[in-house]
Amino acid sequence: MSYRGLPSWPPAWTWIDGVENKPRRGEIGTLRAVTLTKLNPANRCYLYIDHEGSSYISCLLFDDEAFCRHIVKLLEGYCNRTIAEIGGIDLSCTL
Repeated sequence: MSYRGLPSWPPAWTWIDGVENKPRRGEIGTLRAVTLTKLNPANRCYLYIDHEGSSYISCLLFDDEAFCRHIVKLLEGYCNRTIAEIGGIDLSCTL
């Protein structure tokens, strides 16, 4: 997964609520929600996680809108699972 040649994974997280406003990066936390952007082009989605009493958001960017939509549908089925577990998903069948 990439955008303009730059990897989209692992996510960089931005604190949005909770006990500690600490920058986070990588496969941390538990996925609570995933949403497709409402902007055009629809080549990005937002991941929401909880980690150690705080909530974070990250944006994944993609070169291909159809692939982005596919990833959103896939990740919706992984809510309440860890980001580390999600990072281990084999996406080769989607290519």
